[in-house]
Amino acid sequence: MKHLIHTLNKAFDHRVRLGVMAVLMANESVSFNDLKEALDLTDGNLASHVAALEKAEYVLVSKQFVGKKPNTTYTATAAGKTAFQEHLETLEKLLRP
Repeated sequence: MKHLIHTLNKAFDHRVRLGVMAVLMANESVSFNDLKEALDLTDGNLASHVAALEKAEYVLVSKQFVGKKPNTTYTATAAGKTAFQEHLETLEKLLRP
């Protein structure tokens, strides 16, 4: 049997990705600027971590223009919500005596 530590989802190993998913789990969708501000990140740092979550199909990225300004929003996918919930449940099991 695998030790619980080996069942943690590697997509959430980094604190930024953990933060992104936590914010998205609490909100239906979040704009780039709101997510950047909530996690105190640079544009590039947020973009690279969201790209990794998008590649894993855990985050849906929607881009549109509002007037002449680009507007990017993020939403956790059903697969992302399930994977993150399983990750949290494993963490809880590790914390229990």
